[in-house]
Amino acid sequence: MDEGDGLGRRLGRGLERVPWWGAAMLGVLCVAVGLVLLVRPFRSLTVLLIVVAIAAGATGVTAVAEAGRSPRRWMGLAVGGLWLVLAVVIVAVPALSLGLLTVLVGAALVVEGILSITGALRERSDARAAAVLQGVAGIVFGVLALAWPDVMLLVVAVVFGAKTVLFGCSTLSAAVRRARGTSAPERSRKRSRWVRTVGAALSLLLAVALALVSAAVHRGEPSVTAFYAPPSSVPDRSGQLLRSEAFDRDVPAGAVGRRILYTTSRDDGRPAVASGIVLAPRSGPGARPVVAWAHGTTGVDTTCAPSLLKHPFTAGALPALDGVLEAGWALVATDYVGLGTEGPHPYLIGRGEARSVLDAVRAARQLDTVDLSDETVVWGHSQGGHAALWTGQIADSYAPDVPLAGVAALAPASDLTALVSNLDTVPGGAIFASYVFAGYRDHYPDVTAAGYLRPAARVLVREWEDRCLAEPEVFVSIASSLMIDKPVFSRSPVTGAFGTRLRENTPRGRIPTPVLIAQGETDQLVLPAVQRAYAEAACAAGNRVDYRTYPGLDHTGVVGNDSPLLAQLLAWTADRFQGRPAPTTCPSRP
Repeated sequence: MDEGDGLGRRLGRGLERVPWWGAAMLGVLCVAVGLVLLVRPFRSLTVLLIVVAIAAGATGVTAVAEAGRSPRRWMGLAVGGLWLVLAVVIVAVPALSLGLLTVLVGAALVVEGILSITGALRERSDARAAAVLQGVAGIVFGVLALAWPDVMLLVVAVVFGAKTVLFGCSTLSAAVRRARGTSAPERSRKRSRWVRTVGAALSLLLAVALALVSAAVHRGEPSVTAFYAPPSSVPDRSGQLLRSEAFDRDVPAGAVGRRILYTTSRDDGRPAVASGIVLAPRSGPGARPVVAWAHGTTGVDTTCAPSLLKHPFTAGALPALDGVLEAGWALVATDYVGLGTEGPHPYLIGRGEARSVLDAVRAARQLDTVDLSDETVVWGHSQGGHAALWTGQIADSYAPDVPLAGVAALAPASDLTALVSNLDTVPGGAIFASYVFAGYRDHYPDVTAAGYLRPAARVLVREWEDRCLAEPEVFVSIASSLMIDKPVFSRSPVTGAFGTRLRENTPRGRIPTPVLIAQGETDQLVLPAVQRAYAEAACAAGNRVDYRTYPGLDHTGVVGNDSPLLAQLLAWTADRFQGRPAPTTCPSRP
């Protein structure tokens, strides 16, 4: 294409048969569409798809029209055809448009960039530099779109928005000149070319910056090592230690750490392998009482095991680690099945989580470097609180050799139907929804994407479930989750098979050991009213519940370093190890 001419001048040639007022209307429309993409790209996924279709169509029509007078006509026709195909696909196949956009937009940007560079290198005009810069930027943006499917929407918004605004302004300017019967002065054309060159340079800088961020994020990803691969011969019995190695990442001074791999079983009883961390004070007499820690949500991908992450104890919101060690206790922290080891991960699937907790304690007892007593108290936060409650329910039947002295559930996911119903109202709740869906989809064949996920959200959900909350990539998930104008679910997840499975995994059974439930009063994820209702129901079921609330503390704040819960949790746990009577807030019965 003749990159030496101004865009308005090219449009005048390519769209010369269109009345000036028609060209003006097209210009106004394109400016409006481009501004929507630039100013409010995250407002509505549906609107985004519509305006991208309009922008792609306008770009394609213009490229085809311009090709008629170009010495390299095939280039213009190829570029125009590419954008027209994209526009047609978005309109004709809306159910698949997001997935197809990932490939088509990325490919179109790369191809257009290559054609732009090829055409510019054969030109002798002063617009050659702008075309080369814009072409390189397009290629980089295209590669990023293919590498980050959910971020692709942001790339589309920036690239298409800017291109469409410039296109609209040029079209409108050309239409006004045609109405007046004038042509653009030479000075104006030169200024326009300089503006395009500067804009192309800025586009390339933005593309390079995004590429560098992408490289940095990918470089920081954790990776599963050979430690997590099971040996060729695995014992059939659960709770058997397979291997261990020294572990010192974020281990406090005065403590010794081991990473362990052990046998366990899934929720349906199938054998599995899980990993975890064991910490204990370096010195001190006697066998160590055990705090079995069930960590909060870190993600559902294999790489999201706390023992793999940069900060293994803060990743799952472990409270009062120093206090545990100073008290002379040992910490046994499971990663759960599917985090580190082969999946799937039983996210909010009660028996699967609880078996990982109990078998980690069994395996840790087999270490030669740590002497553990039979006394065990389970702690868990959020997802881990759910796991802790289930551990209390199944311990007597599944692992009678691991008698529990108490269960502390901190902001637990106690009522799963209420939790999942509330995710639409929570910032970033769509990411947690993707984790819940992934866990249940992978465990229950009657929970399917076709049955519960909106087609436009499936690419996003697939990308989110591959990222860990504690890693830099999660900011990409947060950004893309802001684009969602509707829930990721096409129907309520608390209905049908999904709802049945959620109710099956809500811990409503008998817990024979004392239970502490702690709840922040400003928690937006696990609502205080829902937690109170659960505690009341647990009391009615005959459990000994000590329900405590904390004003001004939210979901993570309740286990934060300045939370009054920490000292209370340590004191409550010490009382359980010493066999003192457990307090209860349950109403007394006559």
